[in-house]
Amino acid sequence: MPENPDDRGPQHTGEVPPQPDAPAWKMRKPGETGSDAKERESVVLGLWGVRYQVRDVSRSVAFYTDQLGFKLDLQNLPAFAQVSVGNLKLILSGPGASGSRPMPSGRQQEPGGWNRVILQVDDLPAQISALKNRGLHFRNDMEVGPGGKQIQLEDPDGNPIELFQPAR
Repeated sequence: MPENPDDRGPQHTGEVPPQPDAPAWKMRKPGETGSDAKERESVVLGLWGVRYQVRDVSRSVAFYTDQLGFKLDLQNLPAFAQVSVGNLKLILSGPGASGSRPMPSGRQQEPGGWNRVILQVDDLPAQISALKNRGLHFRNDMEVGPGGKQIQLEDPDGNPIELFQPAR
């Protein structure tokens, strides 16, 4: 075996060779955790908002502003609107909006599903009662767990909204 370490040929060091075109999350040093890499560089600048696919933007704007108290920020009917509450921006994309176009595979984007925005409320049972009196549709009954109480409300297109009251 050569005395000079440089004469030993390639050695496995555990380091990932540099890849100039690799995303920042793949360029970690040995022993570096995900949080260390995030401190060094992040691809994500922050949360912009949540996009919901809807069939009728005007109807959705009325639901979120009239029933849940959101503020209308922008609208370009019939394709698009943005409503907000607190720091949450909800982007409502109707048919024809750039955020509603089919995927390259031809798969259509559509409302519904199970991923959802979670809105914090006070006195969830009272809120449920008031919203039911207005004729709003809930997917389930109120659930209670160690983190708090929650229920799933549907918007007019079937997009889920979780109303949540944290445990005190």
